[in-house]
Amino acid sequence: MQEATQSHLATSLEAISARIARLGISLGVHLDDEGTLVDLLARPAACPVSIERRSVNSTALAPPTTERRVAHLKEELRALVVLRYQLESLSVKNQGLDATRMLLNQAHRHLLDQGFKPGADGWPVQPW
Repeated sequence: MQEATQSHLATSLEAISARIARLGISLGVHLDDEGTLVDLLARPAACPVSIERRSVNSTALAPPTTERRVAHLKEELRALVVLRYQLESLSVKNQGLDATRMLLNQAHRHLLDQGFKPGADGWPVQPW
């Protein structure tokens, strides 16, 4: 059971990190810079939607803009970084630091094997 949980967590961390890297690349956000990550996390979370757009007459709404799309993608990027940190924290709590470090290194190696540059997903380039 423990091995299946670790495998699932490693797969999840890899998928989240890959999405983070892709969003960072497409938005031009340099996640290999710690200051950029701090700025990203310091951004306030988006407010909940007060009116569901899909339930309103779509002809009355303004068409989506590029700026709106970029804002949504930046919010997704921020949320995924927070989610990954939460998963890492829970893993340390439940499985210990060494097991978590092993899972994170494994997920990071898979990203590098897929052609991502070191640090593209915000993972520290220096070993820890």
